[in-house]
Order: sequence, then C-alpha cells, then structure tokens
Amino acid sequence: MYENHWNLTRRPFENCLQHESYYPSETHQAAVLKLRYAIEYRRAAAILCGQSGMGKTLVVDALTRDLNDEFHPVCHVVFPYMNGEQMVRYVVDGVTGPSDTATEPASDLQRFQHFLQQNLESNQHAVIVIDEAHLLEENELLEPLRLLLNVGANQAEGESAWTLVLSGHPILLSHVERNQPLDERMSVKCMLNRFVAEETTAYIEHRLRACGVNTAEVFDYPALDAIHLLTEGIPRRINRLCDLAMMVGYAEDRDLITAEVVENVQTELAAPRAA
Repeated sequence: MYENHWNLTRRPFENCLQHESYYPSETHQAAVLKLRYAIEYRRAAAILCGQSGMGKTLVVDALTRDLNDEFHPVCHVVFPYMNGEQMVRYVVDGVTGPSDTATEPASDLQRFQHFLQQNLESNQHAVIVIDEAHLLEENELLEPLRLLLNVGANQAEGESAWTLVLSGHPILLSHVERNQPLDERMSVKCMLNRFVAEETTAYIEHRLRACGVNTAEVFDYPALDAIHLLTEGIPRRINRLCDLAMMVGYAEDRDLITAEVVENVQTELAAPRAA
C-alpha cells in the first residue's frame, strides 16, 4: 500500500522469515553461536529462551539454514500440545517419515533407534527443535523427552546421536531446572535480551536498507527514540509500530515520520484500548 510513497522495493517490517529480514544483533548472534556449538559438537540438548516477539523463530531459522548437510534431518515441532505418546510418535515420524501402520510406543522407539543407527552410519546428526517449549511442563512432556535422549546415546561417538533444542518463554528455564537429570543434559542455555536504543535504531536501519531506502528518508531521529521507548526494544513490537507509522505517513502524505506521528500511532492504533 505505502511502498511507492516511501520508494521501497517491498514492505520492510513484515514478521516473516526472509533471509534479508534477519538482523544479526549481539543477543541473536550469541544465541546462534551457542546453539551451533551444541549441535556441531553433538551435545544432547540446549535451550533458547526469550519473551514473545524477541525473534526465537528467526534464530532457529538462521541456525538451521546455515548448518552443514551432515546435521540432518531437522524436525521442527511448533505445536507441543499433546501427550507423551503422541509427542514421541510425532518426533519419530518427523525424522523417519510417518509409519504406514498404527504402532505401539515400543515400536516407535525401535524405529527411532534403528533410524539413529543408520543416521550415524551415514555420519549424520539429527536435530529436533520444539517451539513453545514452556508448554511442555503443563502436559508432563519434559520427562519423556529426557528419556528419549537416551535412545542411541551409546551408539554415538559424541555425547548424543541427536540434539534436542527447546525454544520458549523464560519460564522454561525454571521448568527444566526442576528436572535435574534433564537440566544436566543441557549443554547451553541462551536468553534473548531486549534491544538497547542503539540496537533498535540499527535494526530499523537494517530493515529499511534491505528494502532500498535510508532511514533518514523515512524517520527523523526523535521518531527513532520514540519507537524504542514505546516498544521497549522488542523486535515484533518495533515491526508493528514502524509498519503502522509508515502507513499513517503515507495516508497523510508526509515526507518524514516524526516522534509525534509515532506517539499518535501508538495511542490510536498499536496500543490496545481499555475496555
């Protein structure tokens, strides 16, 4: 809608997983490096935490996109609301392919063990990522996953025949710490921190530059300060506020978005109204 007005090649603040959208901030890059260590050194498990909107999915996407071919297959669980038997079957099906017939839990474990043996013989290492992992405690799934880590462990030259990555809200850390045997299997724990003001500005500059314009052609400096203050340095909130501000700037035929525009947008459009 507003792309031509701001001379953009595309919308810059979409919450999408395009490679150009990934901004390599210090907190995100540190998480990617730690998770790469856990996977490439064939550790059993790792944790990625951050509040909603901090970019955990982008980190996982950046991580898995850059892994070598030997780290295969990658299974991504995005809906962990299931019981233990369903979770084990979903994970096993994710790496081995679905079974043609209904099987018992013991058969699922046998399939998984057989697959891991073949994977190891091919010099490959499987990766299983579970999103929204803070919900696992509610359905008592952390213990089945810990036990699943034992499958194939004695066959691998490294610590494990596969790596489990749990991604979720910060409460996930305390959930795991209460399960001491699982906590001891975690090789790294990553926490995504909110952007400081300079990082918010750099993030906005990165997004706009990827779409063909300089930040000074869209936002003035007080507007950038206002965006950081109102979004508290959380990327998804930054995306929403910038997108709405650019839409309003287009609708009002503005040449530049000011702090006043940003504050009005936050008040009228971005912030939820009181009941």
